Amino acid sequence: MNTNFEQWFLYPSEQSEKTFHELIESTVRLIANAKIDKPFTGTSREDIEEMARKVTHMPASGQQMEAVMKDIHDVAKHSLWISHPSAMAHLHCPPLLPSIAAEVIIGALNQSMDSWDQSPAATYVEEEVLKYFMKQIGYPAKADGVFTSGGTQSNYMGLLLARNQACRTYFSVNAQRDGLPVEASKLRILCSEHAHFTVQQSAAQLGLGIHSVVKVKTNDQQQLCLDDARKNLEQLQKEGLIPFAIVATAGTTDFGSIDNLKEIADLVDTYQLWLHVDAAYGGALLFSHQYRHLLNHLSEADSITIDFHKLYYQTISCGAFFVKDKQSFQHIMYHADYLNPEEDHEEGIINLVEKSVQTTKRFDALKVLMTFKLLGTDMFGKMIDYTIQLARETADLLRQHNFDVLHEPRLNAVLFRLLPEYVDDPHFVNQLNLELQRYFYQSGELIMAKTKQNGKVYLKFTMLHPLNSLKNMKNHVENIKQIGKKIESEKGEKVYEYSVRY
Repeated sequence: MNTNFEQWFLYPSEQSEKTFHELIESTVRLIANAKIDKPFTGTSREDIEEMARKVTHMPASGQQMEAVMKDIHDVAKHSLWISHPSAMAHLHCPPLLPSIAAEVIIGALNQSMDSWDQSPAATYVEEEVLKYFMKQIGYPAKADGVFTSGGTQSNYMGLLLARNQACRTYFSVNAQRDGLPVEASKLRILCSEHAHFTVQQSAAQLGLGIHSVVKVKTNDQQQLCLDDARKNLEQLQKEGLIPFAIVATAGTTDFGSIDNLKEIADLVDTYQLWLHVDAAYGGALLFSHQYRHLLNHLSEADSITIDFHKLYYQTISCGAFFVKDKQSFQHIMYHADYLNPEEDHEEGIINLVEKSVQTTKRFDALKVLMTFKLLGTDMFGKMIDYTIQLARETADLLRQHNFDVLHEPRLNAVLFRLLPEYVDDPHFVNQLNLELQRYFYQSGELIMAKTKQNGKVYLKFTMLHPLNSLKNMKNHVENIKQIGKKIESEKGEKVYEYSVRY
């Protein structure tokens, strides 16, 4: 029986090489021939579900490559094309070509980066890439870091280390070994009301409960309000509770606002708190030519989150977690004889599992390395600055067309809403903007997000794409106005009656 297994693996044979080339070439053709004229086809959920049922049939015998790629083409065709400049809903970047190319190498090598013997070169490449970023941050030589799956994992790790340190400091308990003491119910985390939801999620997963997170008010620039933080800290101490960490944000999801890191660092020194900075979004400003100063005090943080799959234009997933003092990783280190025995540590062998909550880890550092080597930091910084400037010009453009713009963009996110010409009922305004978001998504021409602030529905442009233009944005603004007028005339009375009734 001729199984011909080697055809389907990377193997030094003619058959293997032939199949590999054919698959890669077919994949390149599939992407290149997609002819992306808009970010989404607008296909209904029902039709997409039907397509998915069809293409996911698993045959007993393998199909011809042409037939398989035709099915995969249907999947790609009805996907959201993030690389289109009009895809502006979420913190979901268009990936740079070097990152996409690196994915092929990462997949081919298929290394798990939990122990050095599984990833001998990759381990040291990750270490060196992290050292480079720690230098940009301004961290001392004793700092350390690790690549992660993204901001959720990184924020979790920051609060995990902070919690375990607090248990040692306040209760003389090794939480990693003995679990949480009863007194841990007194621990409290502070963050702004615009901080990422993973602060609460992490607190819940860490056994502290969502109630342990104290939300601090924000100022008129959507930054954490220092006066309110002090009031909260004083009140918590009066109640016999123990504030042990504060999460600052460098780039909030909706506003892109950056907390005043210097003032928060001073507050942290006064109250002896762990400072974690969620710079998943704004961490790219490290290479900005115009806005680098906004991160001048990032080095004050005990731990930092940076996502490369946001404003660094890397393929998902790709993030990193940094600590000012590498000894902090002692709070999560565990030795397994079959993976990272203690003698490895004594001999100076680096096993990345010792500073990660992941065991299996990808070689994502290769994507960042290839990107920076091919583009250079100068061009990368210009990309960041261009998108921020475009966001500010777009905010001005919206105001000129009588849109309600909620804030002055700090990074490249713009929150706005269309105000109807004849009806000022708040329910109607919310319904109108919800309808606009749905209309343009279904048309596939413009993908924008929706959110709520103070009970009001806002639309959001997350303008990450350096190939976007003011001309493109002028067209979108005009189209939104025209469709808004149409919705107002056709559905205004019906929506208004509904809002009054309910």
